[in-house]
Amino acid sequence: MRHLLELLDGAVGRVYEEEGFAYRPRYTPLVRALMQDEPMTIGQLAEASDTTQPATTQTLALMVKDGLVLSEPGPVDGRQRWIRLSPSGRALLPRLQSRWKATSSAAASLDAELPVPLSEVLERAIQALETKSFDERIASARGRQSKRRGA
Repeated sequence: MRHLLELLDGAVGRVYEEEGFAYRPRYTPLVRALMQDEPMTIGQLAEASDTTQPATTQTLALMVKDGLVLSEPGPVDGRQRWIRLSPSGRALLPRLQSRWKATSSAAASLDAELPVPLSEVLERAIQALETKSFDERIASARGRQSKRRGA
């Protein structure tokens, strides 16, 4: 899985680099969420982008450094951070949307070459893991191994 992700994200990342974007593929879920609604708290952004809060926080730190988002104290609780696209982040949106269309087309091309579309396999894997986590599956496998050794 890591290798597949490296191949896919690596190619997308190289396109951004070649075009001079201060942008990483991992930013996309957060940018898409902010395009729909802003400002958002880190927790709201994590939920809207379907990422964990620690991953969201780490990605946001990079995005702030790259000047794509602004992080401001909340109006009621200064410890709470409100996140919004920066003017330079907003200015990138038309170019990003164009690249996202090309990426989507490339993904469809890959899906067409596979016996089962990758997007479908990934969706089924996610559904299966939501039904029974990988932790539970590992525990079951360990239990079966223990029973075999004991038999």
